[in-house]
Amino acid sequence: MNSPARPRVLLVEDDASLQRFVALALDELDIELLLCSSVDAALALLAQQHVQLILTDLMMPSRSGFELIEELSARPALRGEARLVVFSAGLTPPVRQRLEGMQVWRLLSKPCSVAELEACVSTGVGLASGTAPEPPADPGSTAIAQHFGGNAALYQAFRAACLQQFAADLAAGDLACNQADAPALRRLAHSLKSVLLTLGHAEASVQASRLEDLAEHLRQASDWPAAQAEWQGLRASVAELR
Repeated sequence: MNSPARPRVLLVEDDASLQRFVALALDELDIELLLCSSVDAALALLAQQHVQLILTDLMMPSRSGFELIEELSARPALRGEARLVVFSAGLTPPVRQRLEGMQVWRLLSKPCSVAELEACVSTGVGLASGTAPEPPADPGSTAIAQHFGGNAALYQAFRAACLQQFAADLAAGDLACNQADAPALRRLAHSLKSVLLTLGHAEASVQASRLEDLAEHLRQASDWPAAQAEWQGLRASVAELR
């Protein structure tokens, strides 16, 4: 089997906004980026073609990133020589400890800067290091400086994609609260936590983090009022951005 003309990088991520961020961030690299929104889709793709690098989230619907890593360990032919990067906002000490010994090449926390992501992927697929990023166009913008390598245009493109996604996020949050669906609410809060912090909205990101913690521990109907109130606060913050 011939090697591809360009290194293939597989991103396993269910959040459309973060898929867009990674695609924009890696647009200048000489790679072929493949996107899968679930573990099953990623396994099906890997059965058809080899990749040089796999970036996977941990928290996804149906099957988690941990299950993907375990599948690749049990079926080494699917992984081939690909390096594995865990790209997650949930890299707590217990999670890092669990990942030890699981043949993970690198851990990358969300949110990360464009420079961090580019460097990780470039090294992972063996590309030469690119040129240093230009200084931020707007030094006063914390988000642009910290997470987008000073690239204001990239930030604006990512922000526009997020604003479109927020309408669906608001509807999903309302539905999860109405149906008392704690796992769905937790997934949404987990996603919004990273997206909002990447956009520079630290306070709203903290709201999402609180909601994620609440949703994780919901056990009975009497627990829901606090989560619903937290959602309404987060909802107002997201709606204001739109």
